[in-house]
Amino acid sequence: MSLFQQVAKVVSRFEEIDMQMTNPAVLNNHVRLTELAQERSDIAPLVETYNQYLRAQQELAEAQEMLEMESDRDMMAMAKEEIGRLSTILPDLEHQIKHLLLPKDKRDDKNVFVEIRAGAGGDEAALFAADLLRMYTRYAENKGWKPQIMDENFIGVGGYKEVIFMVRGAGAYSRFKYESGVHRVQRVPATESQGRIHTSTVTVAVMAEVEEVDITLDPNDLEITATFSAGPGGQHMQKNATAARVIHKPSGIMVKIQSERSLSQNKQVAFAVIQARLQEMAEAEQNAEVSADRKSQVGSGERSEKIRTYNYPQSRVTDHRINHSSYNLAGVMDGNLDEFIDQLIVAAEAEKLAAAGIE
Repeated sequence: MSLFQQVAKVVSRFEEIDMQMTNPAVLNNHVRLTELAQERSDIAPLVETYNQYLRAQQELAEAQEMLEMESDRDMMAMAKEEIGRLSTILPDLEHQIKHLLLPKDKRDDKNVFVEIRAGAGGDEAALFAADLLRMYTRYAENKGWKPQIMDENFIGVGGYKEVIFMVRGAGAYSRFKYESGVHRVQRVPATESQGRIHTSTVTVAVMAEVEEVDITLDPNDLEITATFSAGPGGQHMQKNATAARVIHKPSGIMVKIQSERSLSQNKQVAFAVIQARLQEMAEAEQNAEVSADRKSQVGSGERSEKIRTYNYPQSRVTDHRINHSSYNLAGVMDGNLDEFIDQLIVAAEAEKLAAAGIE
């Protein structure tokens, strides 16, 4: 189906909704009226952009006709200028239409939980986990979002065996979701006396915060234990057992949270992390059923997949999903990730367009 055939279907549905919303039976049905109003709101930007496209097409045809019919130089120059302007606008509007046709990820505006785990490489992997935490914290702050560490397993060398943090802010998941996967670092560790380059890995998992109505937890499935807070600064925390360790018995998921002041608050955060992990597991099962020819150059985002390499000797960062390298490693590690994330979004949209058969 061509692009504009798909748009025509949406426009037809928009007009149908407008008619239904004038129906007395619908007006007296609050639930149905709300559903239609939401659907109309969702597709209105596409309809408006398409109308702009049609107007621009009409104006272009009129300008071309003027150029052919006019003999006055000033009028011809005006027509040429208008043709140039509209010839630039039309492709931009077409791109917007394609973007608006794509199915929206309803999680994009959600807050996120991010887990960073040291992988192969021992202490060096733990140190790089700390570097990634700093990178993501800077990135979130640059976007005006609020990062907060939920739990941490800090080791003496200054790194993390594991750290979980949350990022609160509109659109956080829409960009952080591209960070899921294995991050590889190549550099000379501080403890390396021979100057040899070591390769280490760190795993990042990104999960959207879910609503309770999406994933419910049966209290009988939960094993809850109060523990003492730990980690850097733990000695300054209350000495009573305020940290919460929660095990979801059916899945085996275990979460420990110590970021909040009370046991009750930490339990609620732990429940939220478990819900997010269960949602991720359910979606991973669905994604596993997608045929190989639908997989994108962006990759599946599975944790086992190496997505990016940070090469310190060459000051190079390479994202293997889009085959793009930057030689501004210092800037990237300081939170300047948009160079990669913007291109990942474009690649993901291109794959969705191809999968939907939109030309």
